[in-house]
Amino acid sequence: MSIQLIQQAICYMEEHICEDINYIDVAKSLHMSSYHFHRTFSFIVGMTANEYIRKRRLTLAAKEFQTTDISVTDAAYKYGWESPESFSKAFTRFHGSTPKQAKRKGAKLHLFNPLVIKITLEGGSIMDYRMEHGGRRKFAALVRSFPNEIINDDEDHSIPDFWTECYEKNLIEPMKLLRTEGKRDLYGLCSPCKEGETHFNYGIGIIIDEDTDTSKLEQFTESGYTVWETEPADYAVFKCFGPDGDCLGETWSKFYKEFLPQTGYIQTDDTDYEIYFEKGEKGLFCELWVPVKQN
Repeated sequence: MSIQLIQQAICYMEEHICEDINYIDVAKSLHMSSYHFHRTFSFIVGMTANEYIRKRRLTLAAKEFQTTDISVTDAAYKYGWESPESFSKAFTRFHGSTPKQAKRKGAKLHLFNPLVIKITLEGGSIMDYRMEHGGRRKFAALVRSFPNEIINDDEDHSIPDFWTECYEKNLIEPMKLLRTEGKRDLYGLCSPCKEGETHFNYGIGIIIDEDTDTSKLEQFTESGYTVWETEPADYAVFKCFGPDGDCLGETWSKFYKEFLPQTGYIQTDDTDYEIYFEKGEKGLFCELWVPVKQN
């Protein structure tokens, strides 16, 4: 997704700001899957498209309160809230003033102007990465569906909670024991984006190859595990160093902001995944494998 497309998305949101739109509608206007658009926009801009729309609407509502005699009820429905009460709560959280206070002169209000995307040159080199070709692969995985909206949401812990839940229920260790000792790496699998989908699948699994005891796989699949298959693809591979998952989010941000613009690659609609090594190098949180191709 190019900088030009990001700007097109912003223009579309501004032109339809008072209509019943969300990130799915913006993605359709760009002929992109909602998942891929949501992920790319949020990492490049630093907020989701829905959050952008919400902040702009609250800014425009405040301007109307200052310059017209529009009622709180009319403003609530005009800018997409289901009730005056929910609008007032959102308005107060954003501005620090209630809608009624916003009507008075001298009210303190927050201003969120339309974004203008500009290309800036930063740093003297691209990220460290390597290219790998991955053939057709199979994984045994615990899989759950998550809404697209959680991507790049710092307040959402759904996927880390999924890992915790699987560990607490002792679902991961038995799966790891299917692998040869020393090769019990775990994979965090993220499904490719699909047109019109509002959710994506995330899986915690192991690779199925010659070092996997496949005699017990049927037993695992009967108890709720899934066989996840990937097609051959070329991957850009990044090492994420750090004590926790923050380094993974930082790598994704750099991928969209630095790697793609500087290399000319584009992300493809294939499974991306993290590898958590049983015996990784010191300080390595995981490796991130992102499917790409030359533009």
